[in-house]
Amino acid sequence: MIHVDVHSLTQPVGILRLMAAILTCVCFSLVASAGYVPSPYWAWCMFTWCFCFFFTLLILILEFTTFSAKLPFAWDDFTTAFAMLASLMCLAACVIYPTFFTCAVCYRQIGASVVSCVCCGLYVGEVTLNRLRPSGQIRGFLSTPPGMMKMLETFLACLIFTSLEESQYGHSPELQWCVAVYSLCFILAMLVILITVGQLTSLLPFFDKMVIVYDILAAVMYLTAMLIWPLFSFRNNRRPANCGYLCSWDKLVMVTLMTILNFCVYVLDSVYSIRLVLSVSAE
Repeated sequence: MIHVDVHSLTQPVGILRLMAAILTCVCFSLVASAGYVPSPYWAWCMFTWCFCFFFTLLILILEFTTFSAKLPFAWDDFTTAFAMLASLMCLAACVIYPTFFTCAVCYRQIGASVVSCVCCGLYVGEVTLNRLRPSGQIRGFLSTPPGMMKMLETFLACLIFTSLEESQYGHSPELQWCVAVYSLCFILAMLVILITVGQLTSLLPFFDKMVIVYDILAAVMYLTAMLIWPLFSFRNNRRPANCGYLCSWDKLVMVTLMTILNFCVYVLDSVYSIRLVLSVSAE
């Protein structure tokens, strides 16, 4: 039977979630009222605030009705992971939106940027409160360093996809390989996250070793993309003189930077996972 748990809304984490739900709603309302902008970065920011609002509200409802206790996965692990992801997404929106879409007299856009920064702080506060719980109260893959790096890998891949345009890579098999690397690694990372959140690892006896093999292969594939993408993207392709904000050339730079960052994350993920398995085997 489902009961109502008022304490879930009055405890510190619940208050932070309530404030985050309200402020993310304020963000996308302000931006929507300012008008649509035909840009993938504008769409990313709007998706960020709508996504965070929807899932924060869903978490509040599920905990208030105590329905969360009946779900077949580690609820605390899921909410902690979501707060980490929301922190990253709001941080990206805090940088992207004011950089490209605000001006000295764009008061609604400035207001949305400021509120987005506050939302980022609220989600960081939620993560901090969750991490300050006594050891053992949060158990799950997504609350561990490999799990957090998996979420970071998928997040950076999303930023890459936001910056991609078919005109950038459609003419080049080498650049198409890079897009294939981004897509394949993103799909497999999401698959790892879903399997662990769904607590299906017991069905795969060598899951940990499979993840290590995947991490190493992904790092090698990203290494090739890190070398190939700038080489074939910028060869005989200088920045146009009339290139303002959000031109295609700048998006090539964004993809390059996100590729380098994701390569570093995959390398760290591989090293950490190998050390973890070796330490367990030594015991």
